[in-house]
Amino acid sequence: MICFEKASNFIKHSGEEDDTEFGVAMSPKKQPTVVLSNGVEMPMIGFGTWQLSGEAGKDAIKTAIRSGYRHIDTAAIYENEAMIGEALKAYNHLAAIENALQLLGTHYIDLYLLHMPPMMHDGLTIEDVWRGFERLYDLGLTRAIGVSNCSYAQMEKIRKIARIPIQNSQNECHVFFPAHDLQAYCQRHNIVLTSFATLGSTHRDQFPAFKWVEGHPSPLNNQYVRAIAEKHGKSPAQVLLRYMLDRGICVIPKAASHHRIAENIDILDFHLTADEIKKLGSLKEHIRYFTFSEFKDHPDYPFANCSSAKRSIGVIYGH
Repeated sequence: MICFEKASNFIKHSGEEDDTEFGVAMSPKKQPTVVLSNGVEMPMIGFGTWQLSGEAGKDAIKTAIRSGYRHIDTAAIYENEAMIGEALKAYNHLAAIENALQLLGTHYIDLYLLHMPPMMHDGLTIEDVWRGFERLYDLGLTRAIGVSNCSYAQMEKIRKIARIPIQNSQNECHVFFPAHDLQAYCQRHNIVLTSFATLGSTHRDQFPAFKWVEGHPSPLNNQYVRAIAEKHGKSPAQVLLRYMLDRGICVIPKAASHHRIAENIDILDFHLTADEIKKLGSLKEHIRYFTFSEFKDHPDYPFANCSSAKRSIGVIYGH
């Protein structure tokens, strides 16, 4: 028998017990439960799996979970434990983070982010995923939890149910897309903001999984960026990174060459003036490079109300 319960989840079948965590929220339709002699709650309505197998069986399990079942019955003689396990992987945040820890070779992750809502497994809401993240935090597998590429509405959904608040938001942010409103939102709710694509993600077109607008200008070549760089004796990249730090925003620039790697961190010996920050935050270009247009029709697409994303998508699809 597999049971999902609000805070402590367990697997018990055929005389064996093993604690596990699934991060699946209780169904909006509150399930009646009974309390076992050791205090553990068991949902009274269970889902039987005898004679379920293969892809049809996986589909039935997923449908059951989406329908509100939080008690799944199985036994060794059914010979379907592996199939059930595969179906439940979509709801098992613990398995995902343990895989990441194994690949990274560490015992915990400092910051674990819910990345791009349309990529959530079928049947999960953003609230479901966040509750799963909170369990990972409780277990000490991550020191902080946050989001990436989420809209205000999606962050508000999380805030309304969160026991542990959003601690970091990672989003595209650069001089052509300064995200002042997002920064203000994060400051109001004590969320640290991290910028990606700070330098314009020059080689983004080398990632073929996404569609890109050809010919978008690079902030590295902007005349004001270059003039400020010359004034301070720095490179344009260093000015773009310093601009974020002076706004209190974290940066995560990618580089491959030794020179660029060293240059990108050599930005601690100067500051931009208030006028320079204001100028860089009010350039005429308004560009979102990362539109994730492949998900534009998904109900959880986060940029449906972003005018910069709409413009880029229009170019990509010839609208």
